Amino acid sequence: MSTHVLRDQTPATDKPPAPSRLHSFFALAAIVGTQLMLLLDATVVNVALPGIGTHLGFSATGMSWVLNVYTLAFGGLLLLGSRIGDLIGRRTALVWGVTAFTLASIAGGVANDSTTLLVARGFQGAAAALAAPSTLALIATSFREGAERNRALSVFSAISGAGSAVGLTVGGMLTDWGSWRWVFFVNIPVGVAIVLLAPRFINETQRHRGGRFDVAGALTGTLGMASLVYAFIRVAESSWTDARALATFGVAVALLASFLVNETRVERPLVVLRLFADRNRALAYGVMMMLPAGMFGVFYFATQYLQTYLGYSPLRTGFAFLPMAGPLFLAARLAPRLLARFGAKRVAATGTSLSLLGGLWLTQLSASDGYARGILPSLVLMGVGMGWTMMPLNTFILSGVEPKDAGSASGLLQTSQQIGGTLGLSVLVTVFGTVSRHHHADPFIHGAAAAFTLAAVLTGVSLVLILLLRQPSRAALRG
Repeated sequence: MSTHVLRDQTPATDKPPAPSRLHSFFALAAIVGTQLMLLLDATVVNVALPGIGTHLGFSATGMSWVLNVYTLAFGGLLLLGSRIGDLIGRRTALVWGVTAFTLASIAGGVANDSTTLLVARGFQGAAAALAAPSTLALIATSFREGAERNRALSVFSAISGAGSAVGLTVGGMLTDWGSWRWVFFVNIPVGVAIVLLAPRFINETQRHRGGRFDVAGALTGTLGMASLVYAFIRVAESSWTDARALATFGVAVALLASFLVNETRVERPLVVLRLFADRNRALAYGVMMMLPAGMFGVFYFATQYLQTYLGYSPLRTGFAFLPMAGPLFLAARLAPRLLARFGAKRVAATGTSLSLLGGLWLTQLSASDGYARGILPSLVLMGVGMGWTMMPLNTFILSGVEPKDAGSASGLLQTSQQIGGTLGLSVLVTVFGTVSRHHHADPFIHGAAAAFTLAAVLTGVSLVLILLLRQPSRAALRG
């Protein structure tokens, strides 16, 4: 009798099953497809931003809210989504989240004013926060630790890493061939496919009952981060002496302090503090926050440079990012072999060093460079670098995690990425706005160069954190 027939007759478990290759393929396809769709939406909108800004009346700095509202809701509610997954089962959370995400995508696609679009983006982020923690958690509970899980993680990391760059390409194609609305409508068939595949090919996990939702933590954490991002973008549009910006900074500090106090007192906090007891895991989380902070800025400003400054069409802009996606995917697929031979720390350090070189290249961007000289080399370097960084870091974070903490570990990982990317972009936009205001001759180039410089600094900090990691045993990596 086939595995999927027996599955519904056995109790849910957090033990990795031994499914057939066909079941493993479709299970991983549903998990990776979910991750791809959610990550795609963090970047697929980038190329469509000029069209969205023109049609719905966003300012140059205000356009960043189309990205930030999504990533704020996504990152701010991820840990709450992880807790919900513990209670209702991670497969159920994934299906519900993907369903809600698909409906919110329809709302975004039909929006006719900026407010409606931002509300839809917020709902997309909230739905993503429910589905996303289950992706890595289901890999941890569906594939045995060692070589089997490493293979699944390499595919997951390759798709996750390449997804950001692929999103820019897909966004360019959809915008150029149709309109900006299609960057939302494309989620409909993907979402439907995942909702049909997941219940059939993925085992449900054990439901961990008991305790209450940490609603206070979710509210103070999310509103605190939203206030911080708003304050930075307000500074970008006005100045550091703006009274509203300064007041919002104060509100953000108060809310985030309340969040930290709350997490030490509640029975079931959103942030499971014991996950930070492991030195490697704590450092890896730090890297997962720093790297996206720089990468989101690279995508945002490189897209603006290509379309606004060089006059590229959305389609040409999208294809301009392919030299990053291809090397990233290939590097990530090669990562498991490199891990077995050189160890996770060396591979991650090499990858981050390449990303740093790519970031430093962008700091030299000038008005006369163009694409081939100014952007292309950095995209190739960053593609290989990110492909050799993400999978080893996932290994550090998931290594030794108990099944009951798999959802929390996954949720915290993705929270670090989303919050890091959101906060990083808002800071980079602030730097861009501040510098460009003081350079009337070629303000974009001066502002972008300053933003790229800060992005490179963040990547450099990531490299330092990686060098502080302790090399895990190779036996664990090989299984």
